[in-house]
Amino acid sequence: MVPVQTPLAFIAQRWTPKPGTLRRATLSAVVMSVFIIVTGGAVRLTGSGLGCDTWPKCTDDSLFATPEQGLHGAIEFGNRMLTYVLSAAVGWAIIAVRSTKPLRRGLLRLGWAQFWIVVSNAVLGGITVWAGLNPWTVAGHFLAANALITVAVITWHRAGEGDAPARPRVPRPVRKLSWAIVGTSVVLITLGTAVTGSGKHAGDSSDVPRMPWDWVAAAQVHAISAWVVCALALAMWLVLRVVDAPKDVRARSRDLLIVLLAQGAVGYLQYFTGVPEILVGVHMLGSSLMWIAVIRLALSLRERPWATTPVPTQPDPELSKV
Repeated sequence: MVPVQTPLAFIAQRWTPKPGTLRRATLSAVVMSVFIIVTGGAVRLTGSGLGCDTWPKCTDDSLFATPEQGLHGAIEFGNRMLTYVLSAAVGWAIIAVRSTKPLRRGLLRLGWAQFWIVVSNAVLGGITVWAGLNPWTVAGHFLAANALITVAVITWHRAGEGDAPARPRVPRPVRKLSWAIVGTSVVLITLGTAVTGSGKHAGDSSDVPRMPWDWVAAAQVHAISAWVVCALALAMWLVLRVVDAPKDVRARSRDLLIVLLAQGAVGYLQYFTGVPEILVGVHMLGSSLMWIAVIRLALSLRERPWATTPVPTQPDPELSKV
């Protein structure tokens, strides 16, 4: 009796992706993870957060947006549909990873982790609608999206390296500094949700509750944490030159500094201009790019060589004659 194959096994038996195809597939998940954050921000900034007033349907009687819901309904429903595009990108990455020979189980687990984050965050998004855009669930929805970016970037990076044990490329104190940057960046992003949750753009034209503190004070604390991250990033940039780190590592450090400076400029500009929607959207994009730069810098400080299969020693024909 022929065993029944899963669709993934069926495809993997008949197709082996090239290394470049694998990298592009995993990169597509990264791109869509960022895109869904930006479009989700657009939903909030246009006041369309309750354009579809229930979930998983758009209304109690319709799965789709109706003409009566107008532009807000179309925007909210359009963002929901993008979840399927994101799922397709993650699915494409999973298929490419599963079809790689030999099977890379660790990489496949990362791919499936992305899938389950997408599913759980879709449910959290539905809970956010049910809760009338409660700022705490909105913050959780955003942080879960950043968790997806984290796993997607790690998957993309791991797709371009081997599965041998990781080995450091810089001294241990430098690696500890990178973890400090990661930790303070997590704090920075989390504090950003406090600014959003107490600020002007509630996500809908109705009376949406806000977090119970002054958004100006929250923005100032957020700015202080940003300066801490900038100081650590500058220290990393200098230290990597002192230890003569590889060029690609120094390039990652430079990229992070550039993104941080641009993000800081946008942040201050939006603060002093009354927080206009377009600048808030750009700032959300910058937040995702900053986090990607932080992860890529941390990952570049170690390497995983491709595992090589030892070739059995062949007898020397000349020695065999002796």
